[in-house]
Amino acid sequence: MRIDPFGLERWFAEHEHEADIMLAESGIRSLDASRFDLDPGKLGYVIPTNGDPEFRASVGDRYDRSADEVLFTCGTQEANFLTFLSLLGDEDAVGGNGETAGVGSGTHAVVVTPTYQALHAVPDAFGDVTRVELEPPEWELDPEAVADAACDDTAVIVVNNPNNPTGQYHDEAAMRAAYDVAVDHDAYLLCDEVYRLLAEEPQPPVASYGAHGISTTSLTKAYGLAGLRFGWIAGPEPVVERAWRWKDYTTISPSLFGQHVAKQALGRREDRILSENRELAADHRERVAAWVDDHDLDWLDPVGVNAFVTVPDGFDDAEEFCRTVVEEASVVLAPGNLFGFPNRFRIGFGLPSEELEDGLDRVGRVIEGHAPGTDSPATTGGDA
Repeated sequence: MRIDPFGLERWFAEHEHEADIMLAESGIRSLDASRFDLDPGKLGYVIPTNGDPEFRASVGDRYDRSADEVLFTCGTQEANFLTFLSLLGDEDAVGGNGETAGVGSGTHAVVVTPTYQALHAVPDAFGDVTRVELEPPEWELDPEAVADAACDDTAVIVVNNPNNPTGQYHDEAAMRAAYDVAVDHDAYLLCDEVYRLLAEEPQPPVASYGAHGISTTSLTKAYGLAGLRFGWIAGPEPVVERAWRWKDYTTISPSLFGQHVAKQALGRREDRILSENRELAADHRERVAAWVDDHDLDWLDPVGVNAFVTVPDGFDDAEEFCRTVVEEASVVLAPGNLFGFPNRFRIGFGLPSEELEDGLDRVGRVIEGHAPGTDSPATTGGDA
Protein backbone atom coordinates (compact mmCIF):
# COMPACT_ATOMS: atom_id res chain seq x y z
CA MET A 1 0.00 0.00 0.00
CA ARG A 2 1.28 3.46 -0.90
CA ILE A 3 -0.06 6.84 0.22
CA ASP A 4 0.74 10.08 -1.59
CA PRO A 5 2.45 12.86 0.39
CA PHE A 6 -0.15 15.24 1.85
CA GLY A 7 0.67 18.31 -0.25
CA LEU A 8 -1.24 20.86 1.82
CA GLU A 9 0.25 19.71 5.11
CA ARG A 10 3.76 19.72 3.63
CA TRP A 11 3.15 23.26 2.32
CA PHE A 12 2.06 24.37 5.79
CA ALA A 13 5.05 22.65 7.38
CA GLU A 14 7.34 24.56 5.04
CA HIS A 15 5.86 28.00 5.63
CA GLU A 16 3.41 28.19 8.55
CA HIS A 17 5.84 28.44 11.47
CA GLU A 18 7.90 31.29 10.04
CA ALA A 19 5.09 33.44 8.62
CA ASP A 20 3.31 36.22 10.48
CA ILE A 21 -0.22 35.47 9.28
CA MET A 22 -1.92 32.19 8.39
CA LEU A 23 -4.45 33.17 5.73
CA ALA A 24 -4.91 29.60 4.51
CA GLU A 25 -6.41 28.04 7.65
CA SER A 26 -9.74 26.45 6.82
CA GLY A 27 -11.49 26.79 10.18
CA ILE A 28 -12.98 29.48 12.41
CA ARG A 29 -10.79 31.28 14.97
CA SER A 30 -10.09 29.18 18.06
CA LEU A 31 -12.13 29.68 21.21
CA ASP A 32 -10.36 30.34 24.49
CA ALA A 33 -10.19 27.36 26.83
CA SER A 34 -11.30 29.58 29.73
CA ARG A 35 -14.88 29.33 28.42
CA PHE A 36 -15.04 25.71 29.55
CA ASP A 37 -14.62 23.58 32.66
CA LEU A 38 -11.32 21.80 31.97
CA ASP A 39 -11.32 19.28 34.83
CA PRO A 40 -12.48 15.83 33.63
CA GLY A 41 -11.30 14.12 36.81
CA LYS A 42 -8.88 11.20 36.69
CA LEU A 43 -6.88 11.04 33.47
CA GLY A 44 -7.76 7.56 32.35
CA TYR A 45 -9.10 6.17 29.09
CA VAL A 46 -12.61 6.96 27.96
CA ILE A 47 -14.57 3.82 28.84
CA PRO A 48 -16.11 2.30 26.78
CA THR A 49 -13.50 3.21 24.19
CA ASN A 50 -16.02 4.20 21.51
CA GLY A 51 -17.23 7.00 23.77
CA ASP A 52 -19.64 7.68 26.62
CA PRO A 53 -22.90 5.83 25.73
CA GLU A 54 -25.24 8.61 26.86
CA PHE A 55 -23.23 11.19 24.95
CA ARG A 56 -23.15 8.99 21.84
CA ALA A 57 -26.92 8.65 22.12
CA SER A 58 -27.27 12.42 22.33
CA VAL A 59 -25.10 12.91 19.24
CA GLY A 60 -26.96 10.10 17.48
CA ASP A 61 -30.27 11.93 17.99
CA ARG A 62 -29.00 14.61 15.63
CA TYR A 63 -28.96 12.02 12.84
CA ASP A 64 -31.95 9.88 13.88
CA ARG A 65 -29.36 7.28 14.86
CA SER A 66 -28.79 5.26 18.02
CA ALA A 67 -25.76 5.32 20.31
CA ASP A 68 -24.44 2.19 18.60
CA GLU A 69 -24.46 4.07 15.30
CA VAL A 70 -22.00 6.71 16.56
CA LEU A 71 -18.23 6.36 17.12
CA PHE A 72 -16.18 9.16 18.68
CA THR A 73 -12.85 9.78 16.94
CA CYS A 74 -9.77 11.96 16.98
CA GLY A 75 -11.18 14.68 14.71
CA THR A 76 -12.80 14.26 11.30
CA GLN A 77 -9.52 13.05 9.85
CA GLU A 78 -9.65 9.84 11.88
CA ALA A 79 -13.39 9.50 11.29
CA ASN A 80 -12.84 9.48 7.53
CA PHE A 81 -9.78 7.24 7.77
CA LEU A 82 -11.58 4.61 9.84
CA THR A 83 -14.59 4.71 7.54
CA PHE A 84 -12.42 4.12 4.48
CA LEU A 85 -10.65 1.28 6.28
CA SER A 86 -14.02 -0.26 7.10
CA LEU A 87 -15.39 0.00 3.57
CA LEU A 88 -12.33 -0.45 1.36
CA GLY A 89 -9.47 -1.80 3.45
CA ASP A 90 -11.15 -4.82 4.99
CA GLU A 91 -11.63 -8.23 3.38
CA ASP A 92 -14.96 -8.44 5.18
CA ALA A 93 -16.06 -4.96 4.09
CA VAL A 94 -19.67 -4.13 4.87
CA GLY A 95 -22.14 -3.86 2.03
CA GLY A 96 -24.82 -1.18 1.94
CA ASN A 97 -27.49 -3.76 2.78
CA GLY A 98 -25.82 -4.26 6.18
CA GLU A 99 -24.43 -7.67 5.27
CA THR A 100 -20.75 -8.43 4.91
CA ALA A 101 -19.43 -8.42 1.36
CA GLY A 102 -16.15 -9.77 0.02
CA VAL A 103 -13.39 -7.40 -1.04
CA GLY A 104 -14.13 -8.15 -4.68
CA SER A 105 -17.49 -6.44 -4.40
CA GLY A 106 -16.31 -3.16 -2.95
CA THR A 107 -12.85 -1.78 -3.71
CA HIS A 108 -13.92 1.27 -5.72
CA ALA A 109 -14.69 4.80 -4.54
CA VAL A 110 -16.24 7.72 -6.37
CA VAL A 111 -14.85 10.98 -4.97
CA VAL A 112 -16.17 14.43 -5.82
CA THR A 113 -13.22 16.80 -6.29
CA PRO A 114 -11.63 19.27 -5.74
CA THR A 115 -11.64 18.39 -2.08
CA TYR A 116 -9.46 17.87 0.97
CA GLN A 117 -6.68 15.55 -0.19
CA ALA A 118 -7.31 12.87 2.44
CA LEU A 119 -10.75 12.23 0.95
CA HIS A 120 -9.26 10.91 -2.28
CA ALA A 121 -5.69 9.89 -1.29
CA VAL A 122 -6.75 7.47 1.46
CA PRO A 123 -9.32 5.52 -0.59
CA ASP A 124 -6.86 5.53 -3.49
CA ALA A 125 -4.34 3.81 -1.21
CA PHE A 126 -6.85 1.06 -0.36
CA GLY A 127 -8.59 0.62 -3.70
CA ASP A 128 -9.49 2.41 -6.92
CA VAL A 129 -10.82 5.95 -7.15
CA THR A 130 -12.79 7.67 -9.89
CA ARG A 131 -12.94 11.42 -9.48
CA VAL A 132 -15.97 13.49 -10.42
CA GLU A 133 -14.69 17.02 -10.98
CA LEU A 134 -16.73 20.06 -10.00
CA GLU A 135 -16.53 22.66 -12.73
CA PRO A 136 -15.81 26.36 -12.14
CA PRO A 137 -17.16 28.91 -11.73
CA GLU A 138 -20.23 27.42 -9.97
CA TRP A 139 -18.68 24.12 -8.76
CA GLU A 140 -22.10 22.44 -8.75
CA LEU A 141 -22.54 18.75 -7.94
CA ASP A 142 -23.80 16.75 -10.92
CA PRO A 143 -25.54 13.56 -9.72
CA GLU A 144 -25.57 12.20 -13.28
CA ALA A 145 -21.78 12.42 -13.39
CA VAL A 146 -21.66 10.58 -10.07
CA ALA A 147 -23.93 7.88 -11.50
CA ASP A 148 -21.74 7.57 -14.60
CA ALA A 149 -18.65 7.12 -12.40
CA ALA A 150 -20.21 4.45 -10.17
CA CYS A 151 -19.93 0.76 -11.00
CA ASP A 152 -20.74 -2.66 -9.55
CA ASP A 153 -17.52 -2.52 -7.49
CA THR A 154 -18.29 0.87 -5.93
CA ALA A 155 -18.31 0.74 -2.13
CA VAL A 156 -18.55 4.44 -1.32
CA ILE A 157 -19.33 7.80 -2.88
CA VAL A 158 -17.50 10.63 -1.15
CA VAL A 159 -18.64 14.26 -0.94
CA ASN A 160 -17.40 17.14 1.22
CA ASN A 161 -20.34 19.48 1.87
CA PRO A 162 -19.90 22.44 2.18
CA ASN A 163 -16.94 21.92 -0.10
CA ASN A 164 -13.32 22.60 0.75
CA PRO A 165 -11.74 24.50 -1.04
CA THR A 166 -14.52 26.14 -3.09
CA GLY A 167 -17.06 26.95 -0.39
CA GLN A 168 -19.88 25.53 -2.54
CA TYR A 169 -22.79 24.17 -0.50
CA HIS A 170 -24.39 21.50 -2.67
CA ASP A 171 -28.17 21.66 -2.34
CA GLU A 172 -30.19 18.93 -0.70
CA ALA A 173 -31.76 17.74 -3.96
CA ALA A 174 -28.33 17.05 -5.49
CA MET A 175 -27.13 15.33 -2.34
CA ARG A 176 -30.20 13.10 -2.17
CA ALA A 177 -29.74 12.23 -5.84
CA ALA A 178 -26.14 11.20 -5.06
CA TYR A 179 -27.51 9.13 -2.17
CA ASP A 180 -29.86 7.36 -4.56
CA VAL A 181 -26.86 6.45 -6.72
CA ALA A 182 -25.24 4.88 -3.67
CA VAL A 183 -28.41 2.90 -2.95
CA ASP A 184 -28.59 1.70 -6.54
CA HIS A 185 -25.05 0.29 -6.25
CA ASP A 186 -25.46 -1.11 -2.71
CA ALA A 187 -22.81 1.40 -1.63
CA TYR A 188 -22.64 4.25 0.87
CA LEU A 189 -22.70 8.01 0.54
CA LEU A 190 -20.01 9.36 2.89
CA CYS A 191 -20.28 13.08 3.52
CA ASP A 192 -17.61 15.03 5.38
CA GLU A 193 -19.83 17.69 6.98
CA VAL A 194 -17.27 19.51 9.08
CA TYR A 195 -18.41 22.95 7.77
CA ARG A 196 -22.17 22.21 7.74
CA LEU A 197 -23.09 24.13 10.89
CA LEU A 198 -21.43 27.33 9.66
CA ALA A 199 -24.30 27.65 7.17
CA GLU A 200 -27.10 29.97 8.22
CA GLU A 201 -29.59 27.24 7.28
CA PRO A 202 -27.83 23.87 7.56
CA GLN A 203 -29.23 21.04 5.47
CA PRO A 204 -30.13 17.68 7.02
CA PRO A 205 -27.02 15.55 7.54
CA VAL A 206 -26.46 12.66 5.14
CA ALA A 207 -26.54 10.08 7.96
CA SER A 208 -30.22 10.99 8.42
CA TYR A 209 -31.06 10.05 4.81
CA GLY A 210 -31.25 6.33 5.44
CA ALA A 211 -29.29 3.09 5.70
CA HIS A 212 -26.73 4.08 3.07
CA GLY A 213 -25.80 7.48 4.58
CA ILE A 214 -22.66 8.17 6.62
CA SER A 215 -21.76 11.54 8.15
CA THR A 216 -18.37 12.49 9.54
CA THR A 217 -17.61 15.71 11.38
CA SER A 218 -15.88 17.25 14.39
CA LEU A 219 -15.80 20.32 16.61
CA THR A 220 -12.83 21.72 14.67
CA LYS A 221 -14.17 23.93 11.89
CA ALA A 222 -17.61 25.19 12.90
CA TYR A 223 -17.03 25.34 16.66
CA GLY A 224 -13.47 26.71 16.77
CA LEU A 225 -12.21 23.81 18.89
CA ALA A 226 -9.50 22.28 16.72
CA GLY A 227 -7.27 21.52 19.70
CA LEU A 228 -9.81 19.11 21.18
CA ARG A 229 -9.26 16.69 18.27
CA PHE A 230 -12.80 15.44 18.82
CA GLY A 231 -15.03 14.15 16.05
CA TRP A 232 -17.32 11.28 15.15
CA ILE A 233 -18.80 8.93 12.59
CA ALA A 234 -22.58 8.60 12.38
CA GLY A 235 -24.00 5.87 10.20
CA PRO A 236 -25.18 2.27 9.97
CA GLU A 237 -24.19 0.09 12.91
CA PRO A 238 -22.24 -2.51 10.84
CA VAL A 239 -19.97 0.24 9.47
CA VAL A 240 -19.57 1.95 12.83
CA GLU A 241 -18.83 -1.36 14.56
CA ARG A 242 -16.12 -2.22 12.02
CA ALA A 243 -14.65 1.29 12.33
CA TRP A 244 -14.46 0.76 16.09
CA ARG A 245 -12.47 -2.44 15.53
CA TRP A 246 -9.98 -0.47 13.44
CA LYS A 247 -9.86 2.30 16.04
CA ASP A 248 -8.51 -0.25 18.53
CA TYR A 249 -5.33 -0.08 16.42
CA THR A 250 -5.16 3.71 16.06
CA THR A 251 -6.10 5.97 18.98
CA ILE A 252 -7.97 3.32 21.05
CA SER A 253 -10.33 5.85 22.62
CA PRO A 254 -11.29 9.48 22.12
CA SER A 255 -9.50 12.10 24.17
CA LEU A 256 -10.80 12.36 27.72
CA PHE A 257 -10.36 16.15 27.65
CA GLY A 258 -11.96 16.26 24.21
CA GLN A 259 -15.06 14.39 25.29
CA HIS A 260 -15.33 16.43 28.50
CA VAL A 261 -15.28 19.77 26.66
CA ALA A 262 -17.34 18.43 23.74
CA LYS A 263 -20.22 17.68 26.12
CA GLN A 264 -20.20 21.35 27.10
CA ALA A 265 -19.84 22.66 23.55
CA LEU A 266 -22.76 20.54 22.38
CA GLY A 267 -24.82 21.41 25.44
CA ARG A 268 -26.17 24.75 26.62
CA ARG A 269 -23.19 26.63 25.16
CA GLU A 270 -23.80 25.39 21.61
CA ASP A 271 -26.27 28.00 20.36
CA ARG A 272 -24.07 30.87 21.49
CA ILE A 273 -20.91 29.34 20.02
CA LEU A 274 -22.49 28.72 16.63
CA SER A 275 -24.20 32.10 16.59
CA GLU A 276 -20.89 33.88 17.28
CA ASN A 277 -19.06 31.85 14.66
CA ARG A 278 -21.71 32.30 11.96
CA GLU A 279 -21.71 36.04 12.60
CA LEU A 280 -17.93 36.16 12.31
CA ALA A 281 -17.98 34.09 9.12
CA ALA A 282 -20.63 36.32 7.53
CA ASP A 283 -18.79 39.53 8.45
CA HIS A 284 -15.47 38.23 7.16
CA ARG A 285 -17.08 36.91 3.97
CA GLU A 286 -18.23 40.46 3.20
CA ARG A 287 -14.74 41.84 3.83
CA VAL A 288 -13.11 39.28 1.56
CA ALA A 289 -15.77 39.79 -1.11
CA ALA A 290 -14.92 43.49 -1.21
CA TRP A 291 -11.19 42.65 -1.37
CA VAL A 292 -11.74 40.17 -4.22
CA ASP A 293 -13.72 42.80 -6.12
CA ASP A 294 -11.13 45.55 -5.47
CA HIS A 295 -8.39 43.39 -7.01
CA ASP A 296 -10.51 42.23 -9.98
CA LEU A 297 -10.41 38.59 -8.92
CA ASP A 298 -13.13 35.96 -9.11
CA TRP A 299 -14.65 33.46 -6.68
CA LEU A 300 -17.84 31.64 -5.77
CA ASP A 301 -19.42 33.37 -2.77
CA PRO A 302 -18.76 30.60 -0.24
CA VAL A 303 -20.50 28.94 2.67
CA GLY A 304 -18.09 28.45 5.54
CA VAL A 305 -14.73 30.20 5.84
CA ASN A 306 -12.89 28.98 2.72
CA ALA A 307 -12.86 30.44 -0.77
CA PHE A 308 -11.17 29.45 -4.01
CA VAL A 309 -9.97 32.64 -5.71
CA THR A 310 -8.45 33.18 -9.15
CA VAL A 311 -4.73 34.00 -9.34
CA PRO A 312 -4.11 37.69 -10.08
CA ASP A 313 -2.40 38.93 -13.23
CA GLY A 314 1.39 39.08 -13.08
CA PHE A 315 1.92 35.51 -11.87
CA ASP A 316 2.33 32.30 -13.86
CA ASP A 317 0.31 30.16 -11.48
CA ALA A 318 -0.90 29.78 -7.92
CA GLU A 319 2.32 28.32 -6.56
CA GLU A 320 4.38 31.26 -7.83
CA PHE A 321 1.83 33.68 -6.41
CA CYS A 322 1.64 32.00 -3.00
CA ARG A 323 5.43 31.69 -2.70
CA THR A 324 5.79 35.36 -3.56
CA VAL A 325 3.18 36.29 -0.95
CA VAL A 326 4.85 34.31 1.84
CA GLU A 327 8.33 35.58 0.92
CA GLU A 328 7.40 39.25 0.52
CA ALA A 329 4.45 39.62 2.89
CA SER A 330 4.93 36.79 5.42
CA VAL A 331 1.37 35.59 4.75
CA VAL A 332 0.49 31.95 4.00
CA LEU A 333 -2.09 31.14 1.31
CA ALA A 334 -2.78 27.68 -0.15
CA PRO A 335 -1.90 27.24 -3.84
CA GLY A 336 -4.67 25.72 -5.90
CA ASN A 337 -2.37 23.21 -7.58
CA LEU A 338 -2.62 21.25 -4.31
CA PHE A 339 -6.30 20.78 -5.21
CA GLY A 340 -5.74 20.28 -8.94
CA PHE A 341 -6.40 23.89 -9.98
CA PRO A 342 -3.15 25.83 -10.56
CA ASN A 343 -5.03 28.99 -11.57
CA ARG A 344 -6.62 29.45 -8.13
CA PHE A 345 -5.61 29.76 -4.49
CA ARG A 346 -7.45 28.96 -1.30
CA ILE A 347 -7.95 31.69 1.23
CA GLY A 348 -9.30 31.08 4.71
CA PHE A 349 -11.05 33.93 6.48
CA GLY A 350 -12.07 32.48 9.83
CA LEU A 351 -9.13 33.99 11.74
CA PRO A 352 -9.47 37.00 14.10
CA SER A 353 -10.62 40.18 12.36
CA GLU A 354 -7.45 42.22 12.88
CA GLU A 355 -5.29 39.43 11.46
CA LEU A 356 -7.63 39.07 8.49
CA GLU A 357 -7.47 42.79 7.67
CA ASP A 358 -3.69 42.88 8.05
CA GLY A 359 -3.32 39.78 5.88
CA LEU A 360 -5.59 41.12 3.14
CA ASP A 361 -3.71 44.43 3.12
CA ARG A 362 -0.36 42.67 2.78
CA VAL A 363 -1.51 40.38 0.01
CA GLY A 364 -3.13 43.32 -1.74
CA ARG A 365 0.17 45.19 -1.79
CA VAL A 366 1.90 42.13 -3.30
CA ILE A 367 -0.73 42.00 -6.05
CA GLU A 368 -0.35 45.70 -6.76
CA GLY A 369 3.43 45.49 -6.69
CA HIS A 370 3.50 42.72 -9.30
CA ALA A 371 0.72 44.02 -11.54
CA PRO A 372 1.64 44.16 -15.24
CA GLY A 373 3.41 47.45 -15.97
CA THR A 374 4.74 47.83 -12.42
CA ASP A 375 8.50 48.45 -12.33
CA SER A 376 9.43 46.82 -9.03
CA PRO A 377 7.53 44.90 -6.34
CA ALA A 378 7.20 46.49 -2.94
CA THR A 379 8.28 44.75 0.24
CA THR A 380 5.12 44.22 2.25
CA GLY A 381 6.07 42.26 5.38
CA GLY A 382 5.13 43.67 8.76
CA ASP A 383 8.65 44.68 9.94
CA ALA A 384 10.64 44.17 6.76
